[in-house]
Amino acid sequence: MKLISIGFGNLISAQRLLAVISPDSAPVKRMIQEARDRGMLIDASFGRKTKAVLIMDTDHVILSANEPKTIAARWTEQEDTIEEG
Repeated sequence: MKLISIGFGNLISAQRLLAVISPDSAPVKRMIQEARDRGMLIDASFGRKTKAVLIMDTDHVILSANEPKTIAARWTEQEDTIEEG
């Protein structure tokens, strides 16, 4: 299992990650609220401003204080490692 750091010592499974998106649009804000209402929201931002929203294949929504491009770079790095291995 390949893990991706999403900040503050938190890791997620690279295979379960579907998308990394910015939290700024209204549809994403609704998605976050709906996940909160369903009990499927994981706030891994440690009280900092949410800069990335991670969508998992388990229907969980994860909030991170890292930039989407930072997480995407780590995700891409994981994919490159998988292809080489």
